[in-house]
Amino acid sequence: MSAAPNTAHFESVEHVEAIERATIAAVAPEATEELDGWLLPFDGGTVKRAKSAVPLHRSAVEPGTVDRIEDRYDSRHVVPSFRLPDAPCFDSLRAELERRHYMADSPTCVQVGTVRQMRLIVAKGVALADVDRTPDDAWAALFLGEGFDPVDGAYRVRALARAKGSLYASVRENGRTVAAGAMAFGHGWASVHGMRTDKAHRGRGLAGLVLAGLAQAASNKGLERVFLQVDAQNHPALSLYHRAGFETRWQYCYWQRQQWPR
Repeated sequence: MSAAPNTAHFESVEHVEAIERATIAAVAPEATEELDGWLLPFDGGTVKRAKSAVPLHRSAVEPGTVDRIEDRYDSRHVVPSFRLPDAPCFDSLRAELERRHYMADSPTCVQVGTVRQMRLIVAKGVALADVDRTPDDAWAALFLGEGFDPVDGAYRVRALARAKGSLYASVRENGRTVAAGAMAFGHGWASVHGMRTDKAHRGRGLAGLVLAGLAQAASNKGLERVFLQVDAQNHPALSLYHRAGFETRWQYCYWQRQQWPR
């Protein structure tokens, strides 16, 4: 999968910083600090975005920055972790993290689209997902169902539910929520999070109904720009988002310090 054209435009200082700030706000970590042009979220849950330091700009890292970031995480008794874009300016930082026994995992694509294109994934006249201001029990239950890690699901529900101003989409059948997602708003962007479809109902296009419902909600708020983040190996999701008009602008990995047995 290759990056879309005009990548530089979407990696401008304005767009990168806005998207990274909006990402952290959407996962609502327990605490956040800023240090040397980085956002440092701290959280005790399983959501990696909520507890990994991320740069706000595409520039070489100043000497001592890693030490200072590690000190802040260690002071809060959180394992240091970095969410690092695959940009050449971070080559030396990646080498430094390897020397410090960090390992990279979970390659993830940051994708950008438009609300208009996202809405077009479903034909006019088709009933869209219901969109609510708060997640109900049935919405939350989907994250704990078959095919999902219930511990991780519980943390994700908690994080998405406490984000300010988010909306929650549900496709309901026979009193159950069979597909769900969430949308956050901030820094001039709408963003999609927590997309889930019940294992027994996959392949029916329900995720498209969720995306279209969220797109309609964003349009009602007057927003046009939208982004999401997706596992680079999740090919069904990548295909879905491609049909909804999303294109990859950059990719990142998580770098976490390894814990050695005492």
